[in-house]
Amino acid sequence: MTDQTAKLDWRDGVPIATAFDDPYYSLENGLAETAHVFLAGNDLPARFGGDFQIAELGFGTGLNLLATWAVWADAGRQGTLHFTSFEAFPMAIDDMRNALAHFPQVASYADILMSEWSPDKEEIALTNGPTLHVIKGDARATLPAWHGHADAWFLDGFSPAKNPELWQPDLLDAVGAHTKPGGTAATYSAAGHIRQSLSDAGFDVTRVPGYGRKRHMTRARMLDAK
Repeated sequence: MTDQTAKLDWRDGVPIATAFDDPYYSLENGLAETAHVFLAGNDLPARFGGDFQIAELGFGTGLNLLATWAVWADAGRQGTLHFTSFEAFPMAIDDMRNALAHFPQVASYADILMSEWSPDKEEIALTNGPTLHVIKGDARATLPAWHGHADAWFLDGFSPAKNPELWQPDLLDAVGAHTKPGGTAATYSAAGHIRQSLSDAGFDVTRVPGYGRKRHMTRARMLDAK
């Protein structure tokens, strides 16, 4: 059986995917990037409440989960949080632990994640936290087969230039088909073909200021049922 664990290099404590020569998060500040792109980009935590579903392309280190968990806990709203990630190459737990050690702001949540999750588990009700569902395999096959519909999407693949598989029109169309009316999506990418594909998938698409040295990013909102 082929080893599907992510292969890494490290640069100043930041994991780099050797398959794509791309970092898992900003070399400047991964937590601040997540807050700007994925949380603010999806109007979170303001929209939390009820039975809220987040879906993500690429689980990676789990940093996006932890950042989301922290603001969800701080918001203190009634309801449940479901966090579903589509991941082709799960990271080894020791690599995850090493990467997350650089973010003491979410250390308490990281400790729970590290004690309760492994690449062999698909769904876990994290202690005092969200239900985490990591669906392993190529998202081009697993996402269309998913029965869920997201309130918010973290379109978190590597750069479209280096990982074009996660930015193909057919996959973004599947994202649209698995988004609730009024649901949102956000990505650090502002590439014209990405914005066009999201528009074709049924989203109202807006280019907004990006994080750090990235001038622009993309926010999208599903206006009608796909």
